[in-house]
Amino acid sequence: MKRVKKNWLEWTVFALSALLIAGVLGFLIYESATIGQSPPDIHVRLGHPEARSGHFAVPMEILNTGDQTAEGVNIEVVLRAGGREETGNFEIQFLPRRGSREAWVTFKTDPRTGTMEARVLGYEKP
Repeated sequence: MKRVKKNWLEWTVFALSALLIAGVLGFLIYESATIGQSPPDIHVRLGHPEARSGHFAVPMEILNTGDQTAEGVNIEVVLRAGGREETGNFEIQFLPRRGSREAWVTFKTDPRTGTMEARVLGYEKP
């Protein structure tokens, strides 16, 4: 039986595949060795309000800088304007460790005329 000789393209693809697999394995080993045990540390960043039809939407970014995942993250946003207080609540089902999510909260009152404050009411550890 005659042995088929591999050409340069096959060797190139083999070398790139081997490097890619070694890189992924190295990254996974590094991540598992350096992961901490700190609980979820959740922060909320409020964006600039946008006028929509009949209401105002405020974009938000919710960040988890902790080493553990959070589930059922309950967030409250309070708008104080003109001596009145308006509240918006929502829940994020899953917030991964060192991850983020985008969300929007809506108000009837224009948020640009008052002050907004966001806080995390609670979360669950999976």
